Amino acid sequence: MTDAFNAPKGEQISASPEQLSAVAFNKDGLVPAISQCRTTGRVLMMAWMTKESLAQTFAEGRMVYWSRSRNELWRKGDTSGDAQFVREAYYDCDGDTLLFIVDQEGDGACHTGEYSCFFNTFGDAKIEE
Repeated sequence: MTDAFNAPKGEQISASPEQLSAVAFNKDGLVPAISQCRTTGRVLMMAWMTKESLAQTFAEGRMVYWSRSRNELWRKGDTSGDAQFVREAYYDCDGDTLLFIVDQEGDGACHTGEYSCFFNTFGDAKIEE
């Protein structure tokens, strides 16, 4: 039985076999995945996915990435509490980059504590919060 606390907060995605076969994983079996905040439009982060992490993301409605440094699956927020819940999923024209529109829970996406991993600017650019 699923209670309100354990209920999925994201959208489960039903990707067709044709859509899944369009994803172009690199020689290491990875594809870059960008997460973008649904409410602000800000790009939150880029991380890597494997076929398994992509399948789990679609099944759970929660972002699951592949940690290259730890060589393991990584559910965003398991240790930080800053989880990402899927609202929409896209792949680009070449199938070699994924884009997820997410609801960000917690303080932010970046392991540094910033809202977005993209907080460093070139020149005089200013980031609007």
